[in-house]
Amino acid sequence: MANDPDPRGRLIGALDQVAANPEIQRVREVAFAALHLEPGQRILDAGAGTGEVARLLATRLCGSGAIVALDASAAAIAAAVARDEGTSVRYTQGDVTALDFPDRWFDAVRCERVLQHLAEPDVAVAELARVTRAGGRVCLVDTDWESVAVDGLPRPLVARVREHLLATVVGQHLDMGRTLRRRLLGAGLREVSAVPVALYFPDPLAAAAVLPMVNPMVPADTGLIPDDLREDWFGALGEAGERGDFLATLTMWVATATV
Repeated sequence: MANDPDPRGRLIGALDQVAANPEIQRVREVAFAALHLEPGQRILDAGAGTGEVARLLATRLCGSGAIVALDASAAAIAAAVARDEGTSVRYTQGDVTALDFPDRWFDAVRCERVLQHLAEPDVAVAELARVTRAGGRVCLVDTDWESVAVDGLPRPLVARVREHLLATVVGQHLDMGRTLRRRLLGAGLREVSAVPVALYFPDPLAAAAVLPMVNPMVPADTGLIPDDLREDWFGALGEAGERGDFLATLTMWVATATV
């Protein structure tokens, strides 16, 4: 964002809000179960953000094994290191499309909400498969932004905001979530499964962390809401919240495969 006085703080704050959201935590539980993790394993969390998932993995595996938390953002990695209180997690900055690890190095890898932003997501999938041992598991978690739906607001207003969001703002691959299964198959992996997880938000506050277009704290210059609709949009959101008839849904996908 141009002239942002605190881009690092804004990034970390956004990551924290998403991580704390109960619906995101529910998706992560589905992903944990799909990985079939065991103590002593070597695990990569690619796109780890501030490392909360990697630290949780270290706790669940009783501190055994070796967990690597990788992220492209130096600010996120710095925050992750500062928050670690003696876990076994190793933090590193890196590119998921060019991983600096040997072939077959990890027992399991996970990658959450990263591929939707990449110009070449299949290169990243191939890299994740490359660094996973034969018989190991690869778990991808991502969003189907085209599934977003809102109720409780005027339909024409929702349609215009949704059209603008999908056309101009959200990541490079709006359909990434529902393409994960195909991408894993294309990478030659086996035992591929894909589970849709419908996120449910019964009020605007609950939705704000995951659906930034309903968050009034997101600055206008992000372009999430057209300037001529911003007042009407947030006014309608407030009214729906007060009436109690607001609803928003979004589908995320958890796709897992064996190398």
